[in-house]
Amino acid sequence: MPEDYFGEGVAEGYDASSADMFDPDVVAPTVDLLAELAGDGAALELGIGTGRIALPLSERGVRVHGIDLSQAMVAQLREKPGSERIEVTIGDFATTRVDWTFSLAYLVFNTINNLTTQDAQVACFRNVAEHLEPGGHFVIEVGVPGLRTLPPGKAHQVFAFDEGHIGIDEYDPVNQGLISHHLFTAGDEWKLRSIPFRYVWPAELDLMARLAGMSLRERWSGWKREPFTSDSTKHVSVWVKDA
Repeated sequence: MPEDYFGEGVAEGYDASSADMFDPDVVAPTVDLLAELAGDGAALELGIGTGRIALPLSERGVRVHGIDLSQAMVAQLREKPGSERIEVTIGDFATTRVDWTFSLAYLVFNTINNLTTQDAQVACFRNVAEHLEPGGHFVIEVGVPGLRTLPPGKAHQVFAFDEGHIGIDEYDPVNQGLISHHLFTAGDEWKLRSIPFRYVWPAELDLMARLAGMSLRERWSGWKREPFTSDSTKHVSVWVKDA
Protein backbone atom coordinates (compact mmCIF):
# COMPACT_ATOMS: atom_id res chain seq x y z
CA MET A 1 0.00 0.00 0.00
CA PRO A 2 1.32 3.52 -0.79
CA GLU A 3 2.67 5.69 1.98
CA ASP A 4 0.11 7.90 3.70
CA TYR A 5 1.29 11.53 3.61
CA PHE A 6 -1.94 12.79 5.18
CA GLY A 7 -1.64 11.47 8.73
CA GLU A 8 -2.78 13.12 11.93
CA GLY A 9 -0.32 16.00 11.75
CA VAL A 10 -1.67 17.02 8.33
CA ALA A 11 -5.30 16.03 8.84
CA GLU A 12 -5.82 18.11 11.97
CA GLY A 13 -4.96 21.33 10.16
CA TYR A 14 -6.04 20.41 6.64
CA ASP A 15 -9.28 22.40 6.51
CA ALA A 16 -7.62 25.52 7.90
CA SER A 17 -4.63 25.28 5.55
CA SER A 18 -6.97 24.88 2.54
CA ALA A 19 -9.55 27.41 3.72
CA ASP A 20 -9.84 29.08 0.31
CA MET A 21 -10.99 25.76 -1.19
CA PHE A 22 -13.84 25.61 1.35
CA ASP A 23 -15.19 28.98 0.24
CA PRO A 24 -18.85 28.59 -0.84
CA ASP A 25 -18.02 30.29 -4.14
CA VAL A 26 -15.57 27.45 -4.84
CA VAL A 27 -17.64 24.57 -3.47
CA ALA A 28 -21.04 25.48 -4.94
CA PRO A 29 -20.21 25.24 -8.68
CA THR A 30 -18.30 22.02 -8.04
CA VAL A 31 -21.26 20.42 -6.30
CA ASP A 32 -23.70 21.78 -8.90
CA LEU A 33 -21.87 20.08 -11.75
CA LEU A 34 -21.29 16.81 -9.88
CA ALA A 35 -24.93 16.61 -8.78
CA GLU A 36 -26.05 17.14 -12.37
CA LEU A 37 -23.79 14.34 -13.62
CA ALA A 38 -24.81 11.97 -10.82
CA GLY A 39 -28.49 12.38 -11.62
CA ASP A 40 -30.51 9.83 -9.69
CA GLY A 41 -27.48 7.58 -9.17
CA ALA A 42 -24.74 7.28 -6.57
CA ALA A 43 -21.32 8.96 -6.59
CA LEU A 44 -17.88 7.58 -5.72
CA GLU A 45 -15.30 10.08 -4.47
CA LEU A 46 -11.68 8.96 -4.72
CA GLY A 47 -9.64 10.66 -2.01
CA ILE A 48 -12.67 11.83 -0.03
CA GLY A 49 -10.49 13.44 2.65
CA THR A 50 -12.35 15.55 5.21
CA GLY A 51 -15.49 15.76 3.09
CA ARG A 52 -15.17 19.20 1.49
CA ILE A 53 -17.20 18.09 -1.55
CA ALA A 54 -18.81 14.86 -0.34
CA LEU A 55 -20.80 16.49 2.47
CA PRO A 56 -22.55 19.20 0.41
CA LEU A 57 -23.07 16.72 -2.44
CA SER A 58 -24.74 14.34 0.01
CA GLU A 59 -26.90 17.21 1.26
CA ARG A 60 -28.14 17.56 -2.33
CA GLY A 61 -29.56 14.02 -2.09
CA VAL A 62 -26.74 12.17 -3.86
CA ARG A 63 -25.65 8.95 -2.20
CA VAL A 64 -21.87 9.25 -1.77
CA HIS A 65 -19.31 6.57 -1.02
CA GLY A 66 -15.67 7.52 -0.51
CA ILE A 67 -12.31 5.80 -0.72
CA ASP A 68 -9.31 7.24 1.11
CA LEU A 69 -5.95 5.95 2.27
CA SER A 70 -5.79 8.22 5.32
CA GLN A 71 -7.70 7.14 8.40
CA ALA A 72 -6.77 10.47 9.99
CA MET A 73 -8.46 12.48 7.23
CA VAL A 74 -11.56 10.32 7.43
CA ALA A 75 -11.61 10.80 11.22
CA GLN A 76 -11.88 14.54 10.58
CA LEU A 77 -14.77 13.87 8.21
CA ARG A 78 -16.54 11.81 10.86
CA GLU A 79 -16.58 14.76 13.25
CA LYS A 80 -18.77 16.79 10.88
CA PRO A 81 -22.58 16.90 10.77
CA GLY A 82 -24.04 14.76 8.00
CA SER A 83 -21.07 12.42 7.75
CA GLU A 84 -23.24 9.53 8.95
CA ARG A 85 -24.85 9.51 5.49
CA ILE A 86 -21.52 8.81 3.80
CA GLU A 87 -19.84 5.41 3.70
CA VAL A 88 -16.06 5.30 3.43
CA THR A 89 -13.67 2.48 2.55
CA ILE A 90 -10.07 2.83 3.69
CA GLY A 91 -7.60 1.93 0.95
CA ASP A 92 -5.65 2.94 -2.14
CA PHE A 93 -8.19 4.41 -4.56
CA ALA A 94 -6.24 3.06 -7.55
CA THR A 95 -7.12 -0.52 -6.61
CA THR A 96 -9.65 -0.62 -3.76
CA ARG A 97 -13.06 -2.04 -4.72
CA VAL A 98 -16.45 -1.44 -3.16
CA ASP A 99 -19.69 -3.35 -3.72
CA TRP A 100 -21.75 -0.60 -5.32
CA THR A 101 -21.96 0.62 -8.89
CA PHE A 102 -22.13 4.34 -9.57
CA SER A 103 -23.35 6.84 -12.13
CA LEU A 104 -20.47 9.17 -11.20
CA ALA A 105 -16.91 8.90 -9.92
CA TYR A 106 -14.75 11.93 -9.28
CA LEU A 107 -11.33 13.18 -8.16
CA VAL A 108 -10.94 16.85 -7.20
CA PHE A 109 -8.19 19.30 -6.21
CA ASN A 110 -5.27 17.53 -7.98
CA THR A 111 -5.86 14.23 -6.16
CA ILE A 112 -4.96 12.15 -9.23
CA ASN A 113 -1.39 13.42 -8.77
CA ASN A 114 -1.18 11.59 -5.43
CA LEU A 115 -0.70 8.46 -7.51
CA THR A 116 3.01 8.81 -8.19
CA THR A 117 3.46 6.38 -11.09
CA GLN A 118 1.85 6.14 -14.50
CA ASP A 119 0.91 2.51 -13.76
CA ALA A 120 -1.02 3.59 -10.67
CA GLN A 121 -2.85 6.31 -12.59
CA VAL A 122 -3.77 3.84 -15.33
CA ALA A 123 -4.98 1.40 -12.66
CA CYS A 124 -7.15 4.16 -11.19
CA PHE A 125 -8.97 4.66 -14.49
CA ARG A 126 -9.52 0.92 -14.81
CA ASN A 127 -10.77 0.73 -11.23
CA VAL A 128 -13.21 3.56 -11.88
CA ALA A 129 -14.47 1.88 -15.05
CA GLU A 130 -15.18 -1.29 -13.07
CA HIS A 131 -17.32 0.74 -10.65
CA LEU A 132 -19.22 2.82 -13.22
CA GLU A 133 -22.52 1.92 -14.79
CA PRO A 134 -22.58 2.07 -18.63
CA GLY A 135 -22.89 5.73 -19.55
CA GLY A 136 -21.54 6.77 -16.14
CA HIS A 137 -19.17 9.71 -15.82
CA PHE A 138 -15.67 10.12 -14.41
CA VAL A 139 -14.59 13.67 -13.48
CA ILE A 140 -11.10 14.88 -12.64
CA GLU A 141 -10.04 18.36 -11.55
CA VAL A 142 -6.28 18.82 -11.88
CA GLY A 143 -3.76 21.50 -12.69
CA VAL A 144 -2.02 21.79 -16.02
CA PRO A 145 1.69 21.18 -15.37
CA GLY A 146 3.34 24.56 -14.92
CA LEU A 147 6.59 23.81 -16.73
CA ARG A 148 6.17 26.75 -19.11
CA THR A 149 6.34 29.20 -16.21
CA LEU A 150 9.55 27.81 -14.72
CA PRO A 151 12.52 30.18 -14.87
CA PRO A 152 15.04 29.17 -17.56
CA GLY A 153 17.27 26.36 -16.33
CA LYS A 154 15.35 26.02 -13.07
CA ALA A 155 13.21 23.17 -11.75
CA HIS A 156 11.79 24.98 -8.73
CA GLN A 157 8.78 27.25 -8.50
CA VAL A 158 7.46 29.19 -5.48
CA PHE A 159 3.67 28.83 -5.30
CA ALA A 160 3.03 30.30 -1.84
CA PHE A 161 4.84 32.92 0.21
CA ASP A 162 3.24 34.45 3.27
CA GLU A 163 3.91 34.99 6.94
CA GLY A 164 3.30 31.41 8.06
CA HIS A 165 3.75 29.35 4.91
CA ILE A 166 6.21 29.04 2.06
CA GLY A 167 5.45 26.57 -0.72
CA ILE A 168 7.94 25.41 -3.35
CA ASP A 169 7.29 22.92 -6.14
CA GLU A 170 10.30 20.89 -7.28
CA TYR A 171 9.87 19.42 -10.76
CA ASP A 172 11.51 16.32 -12.24
CA PRO A 173 10.60 16.66 -15.95
CA VAL A 174 12.30 13.40 -16.96
CA ASN A 175 10.02 11.31 -14.72
CA GLN A 176 7.03 13.69 -14.53
CA GLY A 177 7.73 13.95 -10.84
CA LEU A 178 6.77 16.81 -8.58
CA ILE A 179 7.57 17.30 -4.90
CA SER A 180 5.68 20.02 -3.06
CA HIS A 181 7.74 21.38 -0.18
CA HIS A 182 5.83 23.24 2.53
CA LEU A 183 7.66 25.33 5.12
CA PHE A 184 5.27 26.40 7.85
CA THR A 185 5.43 27.90 11.29
CA ALA A 186 4.76 25.76 14.36
CA GLY A 187 5.06 27.98 17.40
CA ASP A 188 8.50 29.58 17.27
CA GLU A 189 9.85 27.06 14.77
CA TRP A 190 9.66 26.43 11.06
CA LYS A 191 8.87 22.89 9.95
CA LEU A 192 9.18 21.23 6.55
CA ARG A 193 6.69 18.84 4.98
CA SER A 194 7.38 17.39 1.52
CA ILE A 195 4.84 15.40 -0.50
CA PRO A 196 5.58 13.62 -3.80
CA PHE A 197 3.22 13.76 -6.77
CA ARG A 198 3.17 12.78 -10.43
CA TYR A 199 1.93 15.48 -12.78
CA VAL A 200 -0.01 14.35 -15.81
CA TRP A 201 -0.99 15.98 -19.10
CA PRO A 202 -4.59 16.22 -20.38
CA ALA A 203 -3.86 14.11 -23.46
CA GLU A 204 -2.24 11.46 -21.28
CA LEU A 205 -5.38 11.28 -19.14
CA ASP A 206 -7.48 10.89 -22.30
CA LEU A 207 -5.38 7.89 -23.32
CA MET A 208 -5.75 6.36 -19.85
CA ALA A 209 -9.49 6.76 -20.22
CA ARG A 210 -9.49 5.05 -23.62
CA LEU A 211 -7.52 2.13 -22.21
CA ALA A 212 -10.23 1.75 -19.55
CA GLY A 213 -13.15 1.92 -21.99
CA MET A 214 -14.07 5.58 -21.52
CA SER A 215 -14.06 8.55 -23.85
CA LEU A 216 -13.78 12.31 -23.32
CA ARG A 217 -17.09 14.15 -23.16
CA GLU A 218 -16.10 17.63 -21.96
CA ARG A 219 -13.08 19.61 -20.81
CA TRP A 220 -13.32 23.01 -19.16
CA SER A 221 -10.88 25.24 -17.30
CA GLY A 222 -13.12 25.34 -14.22
CA TRP A 223 -16.31 24.15 -12.58
CA LYS A 224 -18.34 26.97 -14.13
CA ARG A 225 -17.62 25.44 -17.55
CA GLU A 226 -15.18 28.14 -18.61
CA PRO A 227 -13.50 27.33 -21.96
CA PHE A 228 -10.28 25.34 -21.78
CA THR A 229 -7.50 27.17 -23.65
CA SER A 230 -3.73 27.12 -23.99
CA ASP A 231 -3.59 29.61 -21.12
CA SER A 232 -5.62 27.51 -18.68
CA THR A 233 -3.82 26.58 -15.48
CA LYS A 234 -6.15 23.70 -14.62
CA HIS A 235 -8.89 21.64 -16.19
CA VAL A 236 -12.07 19.86 -15.22
CA SER A 237 -12.44 16.88 -17.53
CA VAL A 238 -15.42 14.54 -17.93
CA TRP A 239 -15.16 11.08 -19.46
CA VAL A 240 -18.07 8.76 -20.09
CA LYS A 241 -17.98 4.97 -19.83
CA ASP A 242 -18.75 3.34 -23.15
CA ALA A 243 -22.03 1.47 -23.28
